[in-house]
Amino acid sequence: MIPVAGAGRRRRRAVQRKVLKNIMQHELFRRDATVVVAVSGGVDSAVLLETLATLPGFRLRLVVAHLNHMLRGAESDGDEAFVREIAASYGAAVEVSSIDVMAVSRERRLSLEEAGRECRYAFFAEVAEKHGADCVALAHHADDQAETVLMRLLRGSGATGLCAMTPKTADGRYVRPLLHVTRREIEAYAASRRLPFRTDSSNGSTDFLRNRIRLQLIPHLESYNPAVKERLTDTAAALADDEAILERVTDEAFRRHASCLQGRVSFRVEGLAGEPRGLRMRLYRRALLECTGDLMGISYRQMEGIDSLLEGGRPNRRLALAGGMAVARSYGELSFFPSGGECGTGAFELTIDGPGTFPLPGGGELVVGEAVPPDDWRDLPPKTAYFDPSLVPFPWTVRTFRPGDRIVPLGMTGRKKVKELFIDAKVPRGARTCLPLVFSCGRLIWVGGLRVSQESRLSGGLGKAIRAEIRGRNSLVKPSFLW
Repeated sequence: MIPVAGAGRRRRRAVQRKVLKNIMQHELFRRDATVVVAVSGGVDSAVLLETLATLPGFRLRLVVAHLNHMLRGAESDGDEAFVREIAASYGAAVEVSSIDVMAVSRERRLSLEEAGRECRYAFFAEVAEKHGADCVALAHHADDQAETVLMRLLRGSGATGLCAMTPKTADGRYVRPLLHVTRREIEAYAASRRLPFRTDSSNGSTDFLRNRIRLQLIPHLESYNPAVKERLTDTAAALADDEAILERVTDEAFRRHASCLQGRVSFRVEGLAGEPRGLRMRLYRRALLECTGDLMGISYRQMEGIDSLLEGGRPNRRLALAGGMAVARSYGELSFFPSGGECGTGAFELTIDGPGTFPLPGGGELVVGEAVPPDDWRDLPPKTAYFDPSLVPFPWTVRTFRPGDRIVPLGMTGRKKVKELFIDAKVPRGARTCLPLVFSCGRLIWVGGLRVSQESRLSGGLGKAIRAEIRGRNSLVKPSFLW
Protein backbone atom coordinates (compact mmCIF):
# COMPACT_ATOMS: atom_id res chain seq x y z
CA MET A 1 0.00 0.00 0.00
CA ILE A 2 1.43 3.42 -1.05
CA PRO A 3 1.92 5.81 1.91
CA VAL A 4 -0.27 8.92 1.77
CA ALA A 5 2.77 11.21 1.63
CA GLY A 6 4.23 9.18 -1.24
CA ALA A 7 0.94 9.27 -3.13
CA GLY A 8 0.81 13.04 -2.68
CA ARG A 9 4.31 13.45 -4.11
CA ARG A 10 3.39 11.30 -7.10
CA ARG A 11 0.28 13.40 -7.78
CA ARG A 12 2.27 16.64 -7.56
CA ARG A 13 4.93 15.33 -9.91
CA ALA A 14 2.30 14.14 -12.38
CA VAL A 15 0.77 17.61 -12.47
CA GLN A 16 4.19 19.28 -12.78
CA ARG A 17 5.11 16.97 -15.67
CA LYS A 18 1.89 17.83 -17.51
CA VAL A 19 2.44 21.54 -16.98
CA LEU A 20 6.08 21.39 -18.10
CA LYS A 21 5.17 19.35 -21.18
CA ASN A 22 2.49 21.88 -22.09
CA ILE A 23 4.86 24.81 -21.62
CA MET A 24 7.65 23.25 -23.68
CA GLN A 25 5.49 21.74 -26.43
CA HIS A 26 3.56 24.95 -27.09
CA GLU A 27 6.34 27.41 -26.12
CA LEU A 28 4.07 29.22 -23.71
CA PHE A 29 6.80 31.52 -22.36
CA ARG A 30 10.56 31.90 -21.84
CA ARG A 31 12.30 30.56 -18.76
CA ASP A 32 12.92 34.10 -17.45
CA ALA A 33 9.62 35.62 -18.61
CA THR A 34 7.44 38.11 -16.76
CA VAL A 35 4.05 36.44 -16.41
CA VAL A 36 0.81 37.94 -15.15
CA VAL A 37 -1.07 35.22 -13.24
CA ALA A 38 -4.85 35.60 -13.14
CA VAL A 39 -5.79 34.60 -9.58
CA SER A 40 -9.41 34.49 -8.46
CA GLY A 41 -8.58 32.80 -5.16
CA GLY A 42 -10.17 29.47 -6.14
CA VAL A 43 -8.36 26.15 -6.12
CA ASP A 44 -7.57 26.27 -9.88
CA SER A 45 -5.76 29.61 -9.74
CA ALA A 46 -4.10 28.72 -6.41
CA VAL A 47 -2.56 25.65 -8.03
CA LEU A 48 -1.62 27.65 -11.13
CA LEU A 49 0.28 30.16 -9.00
CA GLU A 50 2.00 27.42 -7.01
CA THR A 51 3.12 25.45 -10.09
CA LEU A 52 4.49 28.54 -11.85
CA ALA A 53 6.28 29.70 -8.71
CA THR A 54 8.00 26.30 -8.31
CA LEU A 55 8.72 25.31 -11.93
CA PRO A 56 12.14 23.62 -12.00
CA GLY A 57 14.59 25.40 -14.30
CA PHE A 58 12.44 28.53 -14.60
CA ARG A 59 13.00 31.95 -13.04
CA LEU A 60 9.71 33.63 -13.75
CA ARG A 61 8.81 37.09 -12.54
CA LEU A 62 5.20 36.66 -11.45
CA VAL A 63 2.62 39.41 -11.18
CA VAL A 64 -0.64 38.36 -9.49
CA ALA A 65 -3.74 40.01 -10.98
CA HIS A 66 -7.17 39.92 -9.29
CA LEU A 67 -10.36 41.68 -10.36
CA ASN A 68 -13.07 42.09 -7.73
CA HIS A 69 -16.37 41.76 -9.62
CA MET A 70 -18.37 43.23 -6.71
CA LEU A 71 -21.07 40.59 -7.18
CA ARG A 72 -20.95 38.76 -3.84
CA GLY A 73 -20.51 41.55 -1.31
CA ALA A 74 -18.29 40.60 1.63
CA GLU A 75 -17.37 37.32 -0.07
CA SER A 76 -15.87 39.18 -3.04
CA ASP A 77 -13.96 41.48 -0.67
CA GLY A 78 -12.70 38.41 1.20
CA ASP A 79 -11.41 36.93 -2.06
CA GLU A 80 -9.52 40.15 -2.75
CA ALA A 81 -7.88 40.17 0.69
CA PHE A 82 -7.00 36.49 0.33
CA VAL A 83 -5.31 37.03 -3.02
CA ARG A 84 -3.23 39.86 -1.59
CA GLU A 85 -2.05 37.51 1.16
CA ILE A 86 -1.05 34.61 -1.09
CA ALA A 87 0.69 36.95 -3.54
CA ALA A 88 2.78 38.26 -0.63
CA SER A 89 3.58 34.70 0.47
CA TYR A 90 5.20 34.07 -2.92
CA GLY A 91 6.94 37.44 -3.01
CA ALA A 92 5.00 38.31 -6.16
CA ALA A 93 3.84 41.74 -7.23
CA VAL A 94 0.08 42.11 -7.00
CA GLU A 95 -2.41 44.21 -8.95
CA VAL A 96 -5.98 44.39 -7.68
CA SER A 97 -8.91 46.36 -9.05
CA SER A 98 -12.68 46.47 -8.56
CA ILE A 99 -15.45 46.95 -11.07
CA ASP A 100 -19.21 46.72 -10.81
CA VAL A 101 -19.78 43.91 -13.30
CA MET A 102 -23.55 44.01 -12.75
CA ALA A 103 -23.60 47.66 -13.83
CA VAL A 104 -21.44 46.88 -16.86
CA SER A 105 -23.80 44.05 -17.77
CA ARG A 106 -26.77 46.41 -17.73
CA GLU A 107 -24.96 49.24 -19.48
CA ARG A 108 -23.66 47.10 -22.35
CA ARG A 109 -26.64 44.72 -22.45
CA LEU A 110 -24.45 41.68 -21.86
CA SER A 111 -24.98 38.60 -19.75
CA LEU A 112 -23.17 38.58 -16.42
CA GLU A 113 -20.77 35.95 -17.80
CA GLU A 114 -19.98 38.03 -20.88
CA ALA A 115 -19.60 41.26 -18.90
CA GLY A 116 -17.32 39.58 -16.36
CA ARG A 117 -15.15 38.11 -19.07
CA GLU A 118 -14.80 41.43 -20.91
CA CYS A 119 -13.91 43.26 -17.69
CA ARG A 120 -11.35 40.63 -16.69
CA TYR A 121 -9.58 40.58 -20.02
CA ALA A 122 -9.46 44.37 -20.19
CA PHE A 123 -7.96 44.43 -16.69
CA PHE A 124 -5.41 41.69 -17.49
CA ALA A 125 -4.31 43.55 -20.62
CA GLU A 126 -3.84 46.72 -18.57
CA VAL A 127 -1.73 44.90 -15.95
CA ALA A 128 0.36 43.15 -18.61
CA GLU A 129 1.13 46.45 -20.30
CA LYS A 130 2.01 48.15 -17.01
CA HIS A 131 4.54 45.44 -16.09
CA GLY A 132 5.82 44.73 -19.60
CA ALA A 133 4.69 41.12 -19.22
CA ASP A 134 5.31 38.47 -21.84
CA CYS A 135 1.87 36.91 -21.33
CA VAL A 136 -1.07 36.37 -18.99
CA ALA A 137 -1.49 32.88 -17.49
CA LEU A 138 -5.08 31.68 -17.05
CA ALA A 139 -6.16 28.75 -14.86
CA HIS A 140 -8.38 26.94 -17.38
CA HIS A 141 -8.02 23.17 -17.08
CA ALA A 142 -9.15 19.98 -18.84
CA ASP A 143 -12.62 19.95 -17.27
CA ASP A 144 -13.14 23.56 -18.37
CA GLN A 145 -12.20 22.44 -21.87
CA ALA A 146 -14.83 19.68 -21.86
CA GLU A 147 -17.48 22.15 -20.65
CA THR A 148 -16.49 24.65 -23.34
CA VAL A 149 -16.83 22.04 -26.09
CA LEU A 150 -20.36 21.22 -24.90
CA MET A 151 -21.31 24.89 -24.60
CA ARG A 152 -20.23 25.58 -28.16
CA LEU A 153 -21.88 22.43 -29.46
CA LEU A 154 -25.17 23.46 -27.84
CA ARG A 155 -24.89 26.96 -29.33
CA GLY A 156 -24.24 25.58 -32.81
CA SER A 157 -20.51 25.86 -33.48
CA GLY A 158 -18.53 24.39 -36.36
CA ALA A 159 -15.26 22.50 -36.19
CA THR A 160 -13.26 25.68 -35.56
CA GLY A 161 -15.30 26.54 -32.47
CA LEU A 162 -15.20 22.96 -31.19
CA CYS A 163 -11.41 23.24 -30.96
CA ALA A 164 -12.41 25.23 -27.86
CA MET A 165 -9.50 26.68 -25.88
CA THR A 166 -5.88 26.43 -26.93
CA PRO A 167 -2.79 26.32 -24.68
CA LYS A 168 -1.69 29.62 -26.24
CA THR A 169 -3.75 32.21 -28.09
CA ALA A 170 -2.71 33.13 -31.62
CA ASP A 171 -1.25 36.46 -30.49
CA GLY A 172 0.62 34.82 -27.60
CA ARG A 173 -1.00 37.14 -25.07
CA TYR A 174 -2.81 34.46 -23.05
CA VAL A 175 -1.51 31.03 -22.01
CA ARG A 176 -3.15 28.10 -20.21
CA PRO A 177 -0.50 25.97 -18.47
CA LEU A 178 -3.11 23.75 -16.74
CA LEU A 179 -5.16 22.96 -19.84
CA HIS A 180 -4.25 19.25 -19.82
CA VAL A 181 -4.69 18.84 -16.04
CA THR A 182 -8.05 17.61 -14.72
CA ARG A 183 -10.02 19.18 -11.89
CA ARG A 184 -9.49 16.02 -9.83
CA GLU A 185 -5.71 16.30 -10.29
CA ILE A 186 -5.80 19.97 -9.34
CA GLU A 187 -7.74 19.28 -6.15
CA ALA A 188 -5.40 16.40 -5.24
CA TYR A 189 -2.39 18.65 -5.85
CA ALA A 190 -3.84 21.36 -3.61
CA ALA A 191 -4.56 18.82 -0.86
CA SER A 192 -1.06 17.33 -1.02
CA ARG A 193 0.52 20.79 -0.77
CA ARG A 194 -2.06 21.99 1.77
CA LEU A 195 -2.69 25.03 -0.39
CA PRO A 196 -5.25 27.50 0.96
CA PHE A 197 -7.97 28.62 -1.45
CA ARG A 198 -11.42 30.19 -1.52
CA THR A 199 -14.68 28.61 -2.68
CA ASP A 200 -16.94 30.75 -4.86
CA SER A 201 -20.53 30.24 -3.71
CA SER A 202 -21.84 31.11 -7.19
CA ASN A 203 -20.19 27.95 -8.59
CA GLY A 204 -23.20 26.01 -7.34
CA SER A 205 -25.74 28.29 -9.04
CA THR A 206 -27.55 26.86 -12.06
CA ASP A 207 -28.34 30.36 -13.33
CA PHE A 208 -25.24 30.15 -15.52
CA LEU A 209 -25.05 27.84 -18.54
CA ARG A 210 -21.54 26.61 -17.74
CA ASN A 211 -22.62 25.63 -14.22
CA ARG A 212 -25.64 23.75 -15.57
CA ILE A 213 -23.38 21.87 -17.96
CA ARG A 214 -20.95 20.98 -15.18
CA LEU A 215 -23.53 20.11 -12.54
CA GLN A 216 -26.28 18.55 -14.65
CA LEU A 217 -25.36 17.70 -18.25
CA ILE A 218 -21.91 16.14 -17.76
CA PRO A 219 -23.04 13.84 -14.89
CA HIS A 220 -25.90 12.69 -17.14
CA LEU A 221 -23.53 12.02 -20.05
CA GLU A 222 -21.21 10.12 -17.71
CA SER A 223 -23.99 7.58 -17.25
CA TYR A 224 -23.44 6.74 -20.94
CA ASN A 225 -19.66 7.05 -20.89
CA PRO A 226 -17.80 7.59 -17.58
CA ALA A 227 -14.86 9.01 -19.56
CA VAL A 228 -16.95 11.58 -21.47
CA LYS A 229 -14.84 14.53 -20.27
CA GLU A 230 -11.66 12.87 -21.52
CA ARG A 231 -13.34 12.07 -24.86
CA LEU A 232 -14.47 15.69 -25.24
CA THR A 233 -11.01 17.10 -24.51
CA ASP A 234 -9.42 14.53 -26.87
CA THR A 235 -11.88 15.59 -29.58
CA ALA A 236 -10.97 19.26 -29.05
CA ALA A 237 -7.26 18.43 -29.28
CA ALA A 238 -7.72 16.39 -32.47
CA LEU A 239 -9.79 19.14 -34.07
CA ALA A 240 -7.15 21.71 -33.06
CA ASP A 241 -4.49 19.69 -34.91
CA ASP A 242 -6.71 19.56 -38.00
CA GLU A 243 -7.49 23.25 -37.61
CA ALA A 244 -3.79 24.15 -37.76
CA ILE A 245 -3.53 22.45 -41.16
CA LEU A 246 -6.74 23.98 -42.46
CA GLU A 247 -5.66 27.44 -41.32
CA ARG A 248 -2.50 27.16 -43.42
CA VAL A 249 -4.62 26.20 -46.43
CA THR A 250 -6.94 29.14 -45.70
CA ASP A 251 -3.97 31.52 -45.38
CA GLU A 252 -2.72 30.51 -48.81
CA ALA A 253 -6.17 30.82 -50.39
CA PHE A 254 -6.75 34.21 -48.74
CA ARG A 255 -3.48 35.51 -50.19
CA ARG A 256 -4.52 34.25 -53.65
CA HIS A 257 -8.03 35.63 -53.71
CA ALA A 258 -8.45 38.50 -51.23
CA SER A 259 -7.57 42.17 -51.33
CA CYS A 260 -7.85 44.36 -48.23
CA LEU A 261 -8.21 48.13 -48.28
CA GLN A 262 -9.42 50.51 -45.55
CA GLY A 263 -11.43 47.94 -43.60
CA ARG A 264 -12.93 46.36 -46.72
CA VAL A 265 -12.12 42.81 -47.89
CA SER A 266 -12.89 41.84 -51.48
CA PHE A 267 -12.68 38.64 -53.51
CA ARG A 268 -12.88 38.01 -57.24
CA VAL A 269 -15.98 35.86 -57.71
CA GLU A 270 -14.43 33.81 -60.48
CA GLY A 271 -11.51 32.62 -58.35
CA LEU A 272 -13.61 32.16 -55.21
CA ALA A 273 -16.26 30.06 -56.99
CA GLY A 274 -13.57 27.60 -58.08
CA GLU A 275 -12.66 26.66 -54.49
CA PRO A 276 -14.34 23.84 -52.51
CA ARG A 277 -17.36 24.98 -50.50
CA GLY A 278 -15.70 24.25 -47.15
CA LEU A 279 -12.75 26.47 -48.04
CA ARG A 280 -15.06 29.23 -49.24
CA MET A 281 -16.80 29.19 -45.85
CA ARG A 282 -13.43 29.58 -44.14
CA LEU A 283 -12.54 32.47 -46.41
CA TYR A 284 -15.80 34.23 -45.52
CA ARG A 285 -15.03 33.82 -41.81
CA ARG A 286 -11.51 35.13 -42.38
CA ALA A 287 -12.87 38.18 -44.19
CA LEU A 288 -15.25 38.94 -41.31
CA LEU A 289 -12.44 38.52 -38.78
CA GLU A 290 -10.30 40.96 -40.76
CA CYS A 291 -13.12 43.51 -40.70
CA THR A 292 -14.49 43.10 -37.18
CA GLY A 293 -12.07 41.05 -35.08
CA ASP A 294 -14.66 38.37 -34.17
CA LEU A 295 -17.58 36.32 -35.49
CA MET A 296 -20.08 37.21 -32.77
CA GLY A 297 -23.63 36.63 -33.99
CA ILE A 298 -22.63 35.15 -37.36
CA SER A 299 -24.73 32.01 -37.87
CA TYR A 300 -24.32 29.11 -40.26
CA ARG A 301 -27.43 30.29 -42.07
CA GLN A 302 -25.81 33.67 -42.70
CA MET A 303 -22.70 31.92 -44.02
CA GLU A 304 -24.91 30.00 -46.45
CA GLY A 305 -26.51 33.29 -47.48
CA ILE A 306 -23.07 34.71 -48.29
CA ASP A 307 -22.26 31.66 -50.41
CA SER A 308 -25.54 32.01 -52.30
CA LEU A 309 -24.35 35.40 -53.58
CA LEU A 310 -21.90 33.52 -55.83
CA GLU A 311 -24.76 31.89 -57.72
CA GLY A 312 -26.08 33.32 -60.97
CA GLY A 313 -28.88 35.85 -61.14
CA ARG A 314 -28.77 39.57 -60.50
CA PRO A 315 -25.17 40.85 -60.67
CA ASN A 316 -25.65 43.30 -57.79
CA ARG A 317 -26.90 41.88 -54.48
CA ARG A 318 -26.33 42.71 -50.84
CA LEU A 319 -26.78 40.88 -47.52
CA ALA A 320 -26.86 42.44 -44.04
CA LEU A 321 -24.97 40.47 -41.36
CA ALA A 322 -24.76 40.56 -37.58
CA GLY A 323 -22.30 42.90 -35.90
CA GLY A 324 -22.93 45.86 -38.20
CA MET A 325 -21.42 44.15 -41.24
CA ALA A 326 -22.62 43.67 -44.81
CA VAL A 327 -21.50 41.66 -47.81
CA ALA A 328 -22.29 42.59 -51.39
CA ARG A 329 -21.71 41.17 -54.82
CA SER A 330 -21.08 43.70 -57.52
CA TYR A 331 -20.68 41.89 -60.82
CA GLY A 332 -17.36 40.03 -60.49
CA GLU A 333 -16.47 41.09 -56.93
CA LEU A 334 -17.67 39.94 -53.48
CA SER A 335 -16.96 42.51 -50.76
CA PHE A 336 -17.24 42.59 -46.95
CA PHE A 337 -17.57 45.99 -45.22
CA PRO A 338 -19.35 47.83 -42.37
CA SER A 339 -23.08 48.04 -43.09
CA GLY A 340 -24.22 51.46 -44.20
CA GLY A 341 -21.08 51.73 -46.29
CA GLU A 342 -17.77 53.25 -45.37
CA CYS A 343 -17.84 56.75 -44.02
CA GLY A 344 -15.63 57.88 -46.86
CA THR A 345 -14.51 61.00 -45.02
CA GLY A 346 -10.84 60.21 -44.57
CA ALA A 347 -8.85 61.83 -41.78
CA PHE A 348 -10.24 65.05 -40.35
CA GLU A 349 -9.36 67.44 -37.52
CA LEU A 350 -11.05 70.56 -36.19
CA THR A 351 -10.53 72.96 -33.28
CA ILE A 352 -13.31 74.00 -30.89
CA ASP A 353 -12.60 77.24 -29.02
CA GLY A 354 -15.78 77.24 -26.94
CA PRO A 355 -19.50 76.37 -26.92
CA GLY A 356 -21.23 76.22 -30.27
CA THR A 357 -22.31 73.96 -33.12
CA PHE A 358 -19.65 72.41 -35.31
CA PRO A 359 -20.11 70.39 -38.53
CA LEU A 360 -18.76 66.85 -38.65
CA PRO A 361 -17.88 64.93 -41.80
CA GLY A 362 -20.61 62.49 -42.72
CA GLY A 363 -23.56 64.85 -42.35
CA GLY A 364 -23.80 65.46 -38.62
CA GLU A 365 -22.76 68.09 -36.11
CA LEU A 366 -21.20 68.33 -32.66
CA VAL A 367 -23.10 70.60 -30.28
CA VAL A 368 -21.16 71.85 -27.25
CA GLY A 369 -22.53 74.01 -24.44
CA GLU A 370 -23.09 74.51 -20.73
CA ALA A 371 -25.80 72.41 -19.09
CA VAL A 372 -27.17 71.18 -15.78
CA PRO A 373 -25.85 67.69 -14.94
CA PRO A 374 -28.50 64.96 -15.46
CA ASP A 375 -30.27 63.39 -12.49
CA ASP A 376 -30.17 59.89 -14.00
CA TRP A 377 -27.17 58.68 -15.99
CA ARG A 378 -28.64 55.30 -16.89
CA ASP A 379 -30.78 56.50 -19.80
CA LEU A 380 -28.18 58.88 -21.21
CA PRO A 381 -27.95 58.45 -25.02
CA PRO A 382 -24.55 57.16 -26.17
CA LYS A 383 -24.10 60.18 -28.45
CA THR A 384 -24.21 62.52 -25.42
CA ALA A 385 -21.51 63.15 -22.81
CA TYR A 386 -21.10 65.47 -19.80
CA PHE A 387 -17.78 66.79 -18.47
CA ASP A 388 -16.43 68.71 -15.48
CA PRO A 389 -15.65 72.22 -16.89
CA SER A 390 -12.52 72.55 -14.73
CA LEU A 391 -11.07 69.33 -16.21
CA VAL A 392 -11.73 70.01 -19.91
CA PRO A 393 -10.63 73.57 -20.75
CA PHE A 394 -10.96 74.86 -24.29
CA PRO A 395 -9.72 74.72 -26.97
CA TRP A 396 -10.71 71.18 -27.83
CA THR A 397 -9.40 69.17 -30.74
CA VAL A 398 -11.72 66.77 -32.54
CA ARG A 399 -10.17 64.31 -34.97
CA THR A 400 -10.23 60.78 -36.28
CA PHE A 401 -8.52 57.81 -34.62
CA ARG A 402 -4.77 57.33 -34.98
CA PRO A 403 -2.79 54.20 -34.03
CA GLY A 404 -1.46 54.58 -30.48
CA ASP A 405 -4.35 56.71 -29.19
CA ARG A 406 -5.14 55.92 -25.53
CA ILE A 407 -7.79 56.83 -23.00
CA VAL A 408 -8.35 56.27 -19.27
CA PRO A 409 -11.86 54.72 -19.51
CA LEU A 410 -14.46 55.83 -16.98
CA GLY A 411 -14.24 53.59 -13.94
CA MET A 412 -10.63 52.54 -14.56
CA THR A 413 -7.24 53.90 -13.48
CA GLY A 414 -4.89 52.83 -16.26
CA ARG A 415 -4.72 53.89 -19.88
CA LYS A 416 -6.30 51.67 -22.51
CA LYS A 417 -5.60 51.64 -26.20
CA VAL A 418 -8.52 53.03 -28.16
CA LYS A 419 -8.00 50.11 -30.54
CA GLU A 420 -8.78 47.72 -27.66
CA LEU A 421 -11.84 49.80 -26.79
CA PHE A 422 -13.04 49.32 -30.37
CA ILE A 423 -12.40 45.58 -30.13
CA ASP A 424 -14.32 45.34 -26.83
CA ALA A 425 -17.26 47.24 -28.34
CA LYS A 426 -17.06 45.21 -31.57
CA VAL A 427 -16.63 48.29 -33.75
CA PRO A 428 -15.89 47.05 -37.29
CA ARG A 429 -12.38 47.87 -38.45
CA GLY A 430 -13.68 49.85 -41.37
CA ALA A 431 -15.62 52.12 -39.01
CA ARG A 432 -12.89 52.75 -36.44
CA THR A 433 -11.38 55.70 -38.30
CA CYS A 434 -14.86 57.22 -38.60
CA LEU A 435 -15.56 57.95 -34.93
CA PRO A 436 -14.80 61.48 -33.60
CA LEU A 437 -12.23 61.60 -30.80
CA VAL A 438 -12.36 64.68 -28.53
CA PHE A 439 -9.19 65.98 -26.84
CA SER A 440 -8.58 68.67 -24.21
CA CYS A 441 -5.03 69.73 -23.24
CA GLY A 442 -3.75 66.82 -25.30
CA ARG A 443 -5.77 64.26 -23.27
CA LEU A 444 -8.44 62.12 -24.91
CA ILE A 445 -11.67 62.90 -23.02
CA TRP A 446 -14.28 61.19 -25.18
CA VAL A 447 -14.42 58.57 -27.89
CA GLY A 448 -17.63 59.84 -29.43
CA GLY A 449 -20.48 57.44 -28.82
CA LEU A 450 -18.37 54.92 -26.90
CA ARG A 451 -16.63 56.00 -23.72
CA VAL A 452 -15.90 59.10 -21.62
CA SER A 453 -12.53 59.42 -19.89
CA GLN A 454 -12.07 58.99 -16.14
CA GLU A 455 -9.84 62.09 -16.31
CA SER A 456 -12.80 64.27 -17.30
CA ARG A 457 -15.47 62.64 -15.15
CA LEU A 458 -18.23 64.76 -13.69
CA SER A 459 -18.15 64.72 -9.88
CA GLY A 460 -21.28 64.91 -7.79
CA GLY A 461 -22.48 68.25 -6.47
CA LEU A 462 -21.48 70.36 -9.46
CA GLY A 463 -24.06 72.93 -10.49
CA LYS A 464 -23.06 73.03 -14.14
CA ALA A 465 -21.32 70.88 -16.69
CA ILE A 466 -20.13 70.93 -20.27
CA ARG A 467 -22.44 68.92 -22.49
CA ALA A 468 -21.39 67.50 -25.87
CA GLU A 469 -23.80 65.83 -28.26
CA ILE A 470 -23.50 64.34 -31.73
CA ARG A 471 -26.62 65.24 -33.71
CA GLY A 472 -28.02 64.57 -37.14
CA ARG A 473 -27.59 61.72 -39.56
CA ASN A 474 -23.93 61.28 -38.86
CA SER A 475 -22.33 58.27 -40.54
CA LEU A 476 -19.45 58.53 -38.08
CA VAL A 477 -21.40 57.03 -35.19
CA LYS A 478 -23.54 53.98 -35.99
CA PRO A 479 -26.15 52.60 -33.53
CA SER A 480 -25.11 49.00 -34.31
CA PHE A 481 -22.04 49.22 -32.11
CA LEU A 482 -22.83 51.96 -29.60
CA TRP A 483 -22.68 50.98 -25.91
